[in-house]
Amino acid sequence: MLASGRICGFVTTRDYDQARVFYETKLGFQFVSVDPYGLAMKAGAHSIRIVKITDFAPVQRTVLGWDVDDIEAIVSWLEKRGVGFEKYPFAQDQVHGIWTAPTGDRIAWFKDPDGNVLSVAQHV
Repeated sequence: MLASGRICGFVTTRDYDQARVFYETKLGFQFVSVDPYGLAMKAGAHSIRIVKITDFAPVQRTVLGWDVDDIEAIVSWLEKRGVGFEKYPFAQDQVHGIWTAPTGDRIAWFKDPDGNVLSVAQHV
């Protein structure tokens, strides 16, 4: 039953306005609404709820990720919109921060304004 539904991801923010600017203008998501319980955004057919918690500490792992067909094109598009990618020492591509796993999968990580780790991945 759940496989036929749409996913709603959750991330945490300290500032709704800052989060909205990032997810809307940098990532291209559509603003839906904001209320005392969260900021709602649409990402294609899926939703993201951004919940405000003033005293959270972001975890140091990916909290949201997107599977993409062409990682170079997506990374380039995001960089042109002002998104900076993490340059982890294990990533072979230190210009764009793209890591190629032993399986051939390719992943790049970036952070939202609150430090939440997000990723794009191209799988073989």
